[in-house]
Amino acid sequence: MATSTSLLTGDAGHYESSRPHQRFLGGFTPTDTAPAAGRFVPISATILTKNSAARLDEVLTALHWCDEVVVLDTGSTDDTLAIARRHWNVSFHRLAGPFSGFGRVRRQAVALARHDWILSIDSDEIVTPALAAEIAALALDPGTVYTMPFHNYFNGRQITTCGWHPDRHERLFNRTATNFCGSEVHEKVQTAHLAVQPLRHPIRHHSYESLDDFLRKMNSYGRLFATQHAGRKASSPAKAVARSLWAFGKSYLLQLGCLEGYEGLVISAYKAQTVFWKYLLLHEANRRAA
Repeated sequence: MATSTSLLTGDAGHYESSRPHQRFLGGFTPTDTAPAAGRFVPISATILTKNSAARLDEVLTALHWCDEVVVLDTGSTDDTLAIARRHWNVSFHRLAGPFSGFGRVRRQAVALARHDWILSIDSDEIVTPALAAEIAALALDPGTVYTMPFHNYFNGRQITTCGWHPDRHERLFNRTATNFCGSEVHEKVQTAHLAVQPLRHPIRHHSYESLDDFLRKMNSYGRLFATQHAGRKASSPAKAVARSLWAFGKSYLLQLGCLEGYEGLVISAYKAQTVFWKYLLLHEANRRAA
């Protein structure tokens, strides 16, 4: 089956798509328990990608039950596009122009979807079969945002300390009622005046495959944090050091990262370094803006 490729331009998200409409009743295989006829609400999953080849095939395979998966790529140079093309329900789009922050770009991905029900997934997050079945069985309410528990992994291990567990995020919503906020980083689905319903089954999150991932994301998140708060939040070298030390102590001691061995030490050190650099970058941004 064909996979469309498009070029996204501007905030309005204008694009052309060659993929014909295809209906796949929930994407359930014969070994699954299919939802009752007429009950399943078509859902569009949305994913932002950038050099996401490591996990993308597994992520997309886990979304075959969705009627559509919108992949919005922000500058991949690896096999991300080739992997996306293997999946029948994927439409692939490229972001034109600079990356304007996670909140705004997620909103653009939402605008590309055919359906109003949106399941927002990252390119390192795998929807478990149990969660897919739970969503398919829901009587979805547009006035409700649905949250999922996350099981976070590093070095092939589920991490249950360091503040990584328990972890829950808002990911399923109706775009006629809400959307992501416009924050550069730490963007969330807005839930004011809406009901929030927790779901039972988890998403498996493999955010960091290696130390290189830690370093890359530290740089990216630090710069986005500085951009978001420049001129609005005070910072200094002393504050960067103090916040960094507190982040390490909280993660390693208070949140029991010390019980995770090597992984707990690395995660806690990563948190400390991220806090140090993001406040130092903010300090420099404030000085330039003064």
